[in-house]
Amino acid sequence: MSRMTIPEFLKANPEIDLPLPGVTGWLLQGERQQAVVVEFNETVEVAEHDHADQWEIALSGQVELHRAGGTEVYEAGENFHIPAGQPHGATVHAGYKALIFFDEPDRYQPKKG
Repeated sequence: MSRMTIPEFLKANPEIDLPLPGVTGWLLQGERQQAVVVEFNETVEVAEHDHADQWEIALSGQVELHRAGGTEVYEAGENFHIPAGQPHGATVHAGYKALIFFDEPDRYQPKKG
């Protein structure tokens, strides 16, 4: 069982509009880039997609990253980079938490209301 908790001061940031069941995320916004902290309370299949560069640090749990060449598994303390434009998908297991950086300022928007 993981002892990794996301501190309340990060949860005080705007929640992101993330259309995945059982997933909550919080936005850390910069002028050129964006970071989000996410936690998955359910196992989720993320459909193949692409976007700007992404660097992700697994804080707890496990994610299976699917991209050309196969599937890579990442766990707490590991990180991965997805180059801009590279198609990828994922199986994200319940209990996964991560800090994700995007080389774009508008990957996610704050949740309305």
